Amino acid sequence: MAIWHEDDEFWRTAISGELRERWDAAPGEVEKAMALLDIEPPAAVLDLCCGIGRHSLDLARRGFAVTGVDRTRDLLEEARRLADADGLAVELVEQDMRAFRRPGAFDAAISMLTSFGYFEDPDEDRLVVRNLYDSLRSDGAVLMDLMGKENLARIFTPRDWRERGDETWLFERKVTDGWSWMENRWIVIKDGQRKEFQLSHRLYSAAELSGLFKDCGFGSVEVYGDLDGAPYDHEAKRLVVVARK
Repeated sequence: MAIWHEDDEFWRTAISGELRERWDAAPGEVEKAMALLDIEPPAAVLDLCCGIGRHSLDLARRGFAVTGVDRTRDLLEEARRLADADGLAVELVEQDMRAFRRPGAFDAAISMLTSFGYFEDPDEDRLVVRNLYDSLRSDGAVLMDLMGKENLARIFTPRDWRERGDETWLFERKVTDGWSWMENRWIVIKDGQRKEFQLSHRLYSAAELSGLFKDCGFGSVEVYGDLDGAPYDHEAKRLVVVARK
């Protein structure tokens, strides 16, 4: 059985509901991310784990030179179709985030919507961050957006459900290993058919994630509570880290 993040069926299902419904939010997210990174077109931007290109395509529309990287071929093919339909030039690379490294190629990199922390071995997370460091130019920066441990502890719900059109999505969550790991079960019901997925990922606090970036060579790390640049405090919605070389 494939590891969940290497299961193409999981990503096809996730894109059909959980992620595609966020499409309209992408322009606002890109605008805010670029402001925090303090970069402008035609800077070269890496979109790591780009999926179907929610952010890559909007970056290209704004005049950035964009490289989107993802391991799932189906998602990249959809991103390519959408880019071609809009006449956008986006480089799309099929590669695992642990393997992608292009020394000194980018002014900035983004990793959005908890696209990090998938691997049981923390050294593999460290490898991803080191690859990001190596892939940035001397004054480059990376923005990572995820759900921080502190955010999750405040709003944690072990079970909930959502309706999306003719689909019902059921979610079950369990925190393990001393609040370092999250186990998830997703059930999708449509037309009497049921799909179930098990997925899991590492939980990072702001201090833990900042420390990881500093250990991998980044000179400064800023922490925010959302893409608007709010403080990372008891009201933070997300954990947003901007790390500069």
